[in-house]
Amino acid sequence: QAQLVESGGGLVQAGGSLRLSCAASGRAFSSYAYAIGWFRQAPGKEREFVAAINWDGLSTYYADSLKGRFTISRDNAKNTVWLQMNSLKSEDTAVYYCTASISSTWHGRGDYWGQGTQVTVSS
Repeated sequence: QAQLVESGGGLVQAGGSLRLSCAASGRAFSSYAYAIGWFRQAPGKEREFVAAINWDGLSTYYADSLKGRFTISRDNAKNTVWLQMNSLKSEDTAVYYCTASISSTWHGRGDYWGQGTQVTVSS
């Protein structure tokens, strides 16, 4: 079994920061290298890519519109990936999902998904 659990969402004022966590557990993640991506989905909108990170943590990818405000990082010893979100805007309000690809490199989509965590930014 493989499980991804997001946490760290909540209500924050515009201009504030949040750090989301994605904890991976299960045999698949303990046995294989995996890349992690974050996506988000706002009400009435399609799910969109936010950021991703390769297994080695050295290669990261971001949606162009989010570069400079969001930072993805990981600690493989803790099987955890973080998404640091700064200077939050009301348009960042969404449910944030992490997804894992059983691959050392990110290829654009994941094999497993978490349940999501709500981020609400008040203006």
